[in-house]
Amino acid sequence: MNELLREVVAEEVADLKDPGLGFITITGVDTSPDLRTAVVFYTVLGSDEEKAATAEGLQRAAPRLQASIGGQVRLKYTPRLRFAVDPSIDQGLRIDTILHDLEEEREADADR
Repeated sequence: MNELLREVVAEEVADLKDPGLGFITITGVDTSPDLRTAVVFYTVLGSDEEKAATAEGLQRAAPRLQASIGGQVRLKYTPRLRFAVDPSIDQGLRIDTILHDLEEEREADADR
């Protein structure tokens, strides 16, 4: 169900004409066990201002996205959407930086 909702939301977000939305990627959806709510995880490139504008744009688009889900996915209830920045991207970048720093330290120690 999560993957199906992610696909529907991603397609609909791509069609939105909101100038506040930045370059956004829908990375996942986590639905509650009763399917009444769903957290949509996303990433967006840009400055903090662009990220904030994208968050606001997604909130404005939530009713349209929920209606699209209701029309495309057969469910007893259409889940209420919440949006959250995907933390895994930042965590991955942090891990990559740490590994890069460790490699530089290892090379520096080998040169001594």
